[in-house]
Amino acid sequence: MPFFIKSKRKQSKSKTKNQRPQVSLSGEPSKRKRKKLRLQNEEIESESEIESDEGERKAEVVTSSDEEETAQEKKLRLAKEYLANLEQEEAEKREEDDIHRDIISHRLKQDLLEQSGKVQKLVADGYEQPSLDDIIVLRGHQLSVTCVVISPDKRHVFSGSKDCSIIKWDAVEGKRLHTIPGGRKGTEDTHTGHTDHVFCLAMSSDGKFLASGGKNKFVLLWNPDTCQLIHRFNGHRGAISGLAFRIGSHQLFSASHDRSIKIWNVDELAYIETLFGHSDAITGIDSLFRDRAITSGGRDASIRIWKVVEESQLVFNGDPGSIDCIAFINESNFISGTDNNSISIWSLMKKKPLVTVKNAHHGQDQNGNSSTQTNWITCVAALHNTDLVASGSRDGCIKLWKISKNYTVLQPLYSIPMVGFVNSLAFSPDGQVLVAGIGQEHKLGRWWRIKEAKNGIRIIKLKRKDV
Repeated sequence: MPFFIKSKRKQSKSKTKNQRPQVSLSGEPSKRKRKKLRLQNEEIESESEIESDEGERKAEVVTSSDEEETAQEKKLRLAKEYLANLEQEEAEKREEDDIHRDIISHRLKQDLLEQSGKVQKLVADGYEQPSLDDIIVLRGHQLSVTCVVISPDKRHVFSGSKDCSIIKWDAVEGKRLHTIPGGRKGTEDTHTGHTDHVFCLAMSSDGKFLASGGKNKFVLLWNPDTCQLIHRFNGHRGAISGLAFRIGSHQLFSASHDRSIKIWNVDELAYIETLFGHSDAITGIDSLFRDRAITSGGRDASIRIWKVVEESQLVFNGDPGSIDCIAFINESNFISGTDNNSISIWSLMKKKPLVTVKNAHHGQDQNGNSSTQTNWITCVAALHNTDLVASGSRDGCIKLWKISKNYTVLQPLYSIPMVGFVNSLAFSPDGQVLVAGIGQEHKLGRWWRIKEAKNGIRIIKLKRKDV
């Protein structure tokens, strides 16, 4: 716009400010004044509209800022919820870990108590009387069965006999799987196996090794899966009367009629040492977790616990007679059987038995006469760390016994009919199966013969009342 026009407008404006408004005679503003007032009102309205627009914009800014803060609060809330969920999950994991840790701790304590012999599971009252339907008869040996052993998974049973053979059985289906035949006397150097009576069998706790011994004066080591010979241990000068693996290891103890105990390292196939102390032929041996073994000395009427690491032994003297069988109940207690028909429970803390049951098997002999002198206790077995034990003789039954909590009372539980000499007994680790080796003759001689008996093994299923 040109400068002179602007100046005129300014001058006109200044004049109008200084001049007084003209009023018509009728008292109303003139047309020119009315027009100017209308323009001024329009200018005022436009300024108010501008202010209202600015207020709306400010309101929109405020509302948008409120919405932005709400979104931030939502993000904060979600973050807090996420953190709370994480904390809850971590707390649950910690609880689970604590539970698992408690379970593991309880199991380790239980194992430690079992290994130290300070725990006794009371299971005897929970078993039912076995019926004839619970007994599986397996025949395959021509002569008396002298020893049996059951695998840790209780699927297989091995048996040895006077016919010099060893048979592997399927305990589930009840059939013969493999036979290690016996050989003739004089063929020991060429025959793979025994050429004389087999007296004892033992299997390692992991099921990898099977050991056998007998009149041949040597110990044979077998592969239980293939029944192939692994090694022959020589050294004893008498018949091998007992074998035992230390639980959880491959350390093997062998007892002999030469009155000695030998220790073997099966992993290295090596001899370790020989232990002496008995004054008569050793008749039985057993071992548990500790590096020690227990033996029965037959006619010397003594029981000895051999502490290998300490190089010492504990001696327990029994009643006059022959202690023919021995078995650990736990690391602190054990059971023995004698040829005078008595069963005793012992403790490491006392040199004499805690309890002795005389005339334990009081059945009749082969002529129908009641006789206690001829009913020798031929074998005993214990379900480790429990109150259940078993014994066998020639009186026509296997007896199950219950031990009291303080080991001072031994009371009969059940009798299982069994015709013949019960030469060997073995519990499965879980206590669901009891295996017996039956023969027409005693495992160590031919003093008597029960013609009605059938040579073989018996697999007895032990049922619990609550199942």
